[in-house]
Amino acid sequence: MAYSSPRAYKARGRHRGSRARGWLIGAASVAALALIAWPVMSYYEIPPFTDKSAPVSYDQAGGGQDGKAADSRTLMPTGPKTDFKNVKTLSDGTQVSVVTLEGEKSGFKGKVWVWAPREYNGDPKFMSSGFPVMIALPGGPGHDGNYWSVGEFGPDNLSLEKSISKWYQEGKSKPFLLAMPILNPGPDDKGIYWDASDIPDQPKMGTWLTEDVPNLMKANFRTLKSRDGWSYMGSSTGGFASLKSVLKHPDKFKTAIANGPDILPDSPLWRGHEKEKQENNPQELAKQLTAAKGPDVYIAFQVGTKEQAATINDIKKFITSYGRGPVHTKLWEIPGGTHSGATYLKNMEAPMQWISEEMEGPAQSS
Repeated sequence: MAYSSPRAYKARGRHRGSRARGWLIGAASVAALALIAWPVMSYYEIPPFTDKSAPVSYDQAGGGQDGKAADSRTLMPTGPKTDFKNVKTLSDGTQVSVVTLEGEKSGFKGKVWVWAPREYNGDPKFMSSGFPVMIALPGGPGHDGNYWSVGEFGPDNLSLEKSISKWYQEGKSKPFLLAMPILNPGPDDKGIYWDASDIPDQPKMGTWLTEDVPNLMKANFRTLKSRDGWSYMGSSTGGFASLKSVLKHPDKFKTAIANGPDILPDSPLWRGHEKEKQENNPQELAKQLTAAKGPDVYIAFQVGTKEQAATINDIKKFITSYGRGPVHTKLWEIPGGTHSGATYLKNMEAPMQWISEEMEGPAQSS
């Protein structure tokens, strides 16, 4: 049998100690690199350093306390549950998520972004209460994107979600659930747009916005049964869509904020379909609602003083001609304001408070 010398034992001990120190140094280096890399990897949304695309569920409350609504005003989620995917987690822990929705009523397939304020699942007194919904619509192409969803505007990085949370805390807004769908089935780079309407032989964008998108919210969230819990907000073409949707469906929606909107349907796709065009004309719809003596709707307008004169004049003319009886209107002119989402959001606090005063909010549980 061979025996090792004491010197050999010492040599092996030194070797093992050196190897252990090497492991410790290596582990410490990896940990340091991880700490350095984490914010970088997170910023560039590289898994597993981000929760982007992770599943999102908005029913942590288990469908209300014991599955029961707080009162008869609340509509519990109707299902089926939608597979939302996270797009962005905000600083307060709330999440903006997205789904590609195939509309059962319209047959149109497109993206919808959604968001729930912290109070929806974070405030015990509202855990079984319905929340109001705002459908927020973009301007511009309005295709395959919605700048209200994760947009940050201006030097203060304002966002619609953060603004609603702030205004609610200040008592100036309802704690709206947000639905932020695409507006058009294709880009408008060739002067083609769909006026948020069911134009014959075209995708049924009116049905998509007024039936399929609301039904998505009803399927997944605690909402309010009454039209007093449903509103629109939009800019430019999205402002037209908001104005027109409330006037066309006053039984479903009560309020709208129309920012720098078009007043008349003017898509070239209406050619040869004058009857259907007039059925989506806010002027005609306002006349009909006035003749029917209701129900009452509330439309807040915003327009910047640097916008086109025709836009400003058309809005003022609509208010003068049709803002009477059940059609309640109010105009905010923004000094130096331009035709942009940043201009409108920065000045939206007062219009939001005005429409919120006409709407229902979540009821506190007893």
